[in-house]
Amino acid sequence: MNGLGKESVTFLTIDEASAGQRIDNFLFRHLKGVPKSHVYRILRDGQVRVNKRRIAQTYRLQLDDILRIPPVRVAERAEQDFVPAAEFPVLYEDDALLAVNKPAGTAVHGGSGVSFGVIEQLRRARPQAKFLELVHRLDRETSGVLLVAKKRSALTGLHEIMREGQSDKRYFTLVPGQWLNARQHVKLPLHKFDTPQGEKRVMVREDGQSAHTIFNLVQRWEAFSLLEAELKTGRTHQIRVHLAHLGFPIAGDDKYGDFARNKTLAKTGLKRMFLHAHSIRFRHPLTGEELLIEAPLPPDLQGFLDRLNLDKKD
Repeated sequence: MNGLGKESVTFLTIDEASAGQRIDNFLFRHLKGVPKSHVYRILRDGQVRVNKRRIAQTYRLQLDDILRIPPVRVAERAEQDFVPAAEFPVLYEDDALLAVNKPAGTAVHGGSGVSFGVIEQLRRARPQAKFLELVHRLDRETSGVLLVAKKRSALTGLHEIMREGQSDKRYFTLVPGQWLNARQHVKLPLHKFDTPQGEKRVMVREDGQSAHTIFNLVQRWEAFSLLEAELKTGRTHQIRVHLAHLGFPIAGDDKYGDFARNKTLAKTGLKRMFLHAHSIRFRHPLTGEELLIEAPLPPDLQGFLDRLNLDKKD
């Protein structure tokens, strides 16, 4: 891929890692610094060719396709865009899949004011890897199990598994107050919107996308309840907004939470949102083996629960 972005015609032979990818998405990734509007223009004008033929922007690349990319000028990458290499605690790995334990405070990918995230750091740390792509996302402040595909076949297989509801994702979350039901289904449609400040938010609204979460009561104290959330759909901020709408905003949530309470919690040791992706169960997309991947609660969250248990004994 060394010829990309230079002011000369580039020819590439598509390998297994890129086979199956849409041509526009392939170009966005490999022509970093080139505006999307320009990428679409060179596609529309027929300057990008596959096997000497014009193709639509929706064309999916095939193994051994010969791709012609015209001369393009790539904007110089700013020095602050440097991505440090980083590995993350590995929960599971084989030749097709990687599961890492994402720390809170780290974005899964660059964008929205963040120059890099887990996936960019992994690619920098593993330059020999031909293919590394996020299977799903976690909010920046959420810790826990994050799946990365090492083969396109694994990526498309896992997307199908999740789309068909054949995976079981579970989170631990702490809410203020006493949650009463041992098991509660919450089905409230969610609508995404932008605030006047340009921040992305989600709210419960009748014309929103269907969203389904099951909450299981794990432990209850006088002032808090520990819940396990089962995701039946995977909408943005689903657990956070469902709980806030019910009057049980997640402890430490800086978007939908109780801000005065969050300040008090920070002084007593909970300095971030208590939401942790603790497990995911699914059948391996290539081997069919059933996998259960788990991430223990990080020390800061476990420590806060330990203090609640000590206070209860006193």
